[in-house]
Amino acid sequence: MGEQSCELPLSNVSEREIDEILSSARTIAVVGLSDKPDRESHIVARYLQANGYRIIPVNPGMAEVLGERSYPDLASIPPEIAIDVVDIFRKPEFIPAVVDAAIPRGARAVWMQLGLVHNAAAQRARAAGLGVVMDRCMKIEHARWAAHRRGGRP
Repeated sequence: MGEQSCELPLSNVSEREIDEILSSARTIAVVGLSDKPDRESHIVARYLQANGYRIIPVNPGMAEVLGERSYPDLASIPPEIAIDVVDIFRKPEFIPAVVDAAIPRGARAVWMQLGLVHNAAAQRARAAGLGVVMDRCMKIEHARWAAHRRGGRP
């Protein structure tokens, strides 16, 4: 078995910054979105879609997921589709390439799901002006944010 690297975020956004990302985003490109309903990527994307976000699947092995056309990579998404957040469900070794594609694509933020951290890629994204969330679940954070907006607790 290969050696697994485990990074911890050197810095991460505040709850206020996460709230800002969630409240301003409309379109989320989900890199690594699976069409299998039991996969985390599918569960999270389905939840986000049910809560009003447009999901753009990014997976070269899929033609369509959750009723949306899938694209093989971020660069293949038509430029008229504005991407607010790139939500990443890929192994850490693939994160730098995803971030490097998100920057020229005009995404406003990259979001690395629970267990995903890549400090060097995060630093490049921040230097390009993108918000960066690492090791946090967008579904969990959205539920917290939505409950707070309703005046309740998650």
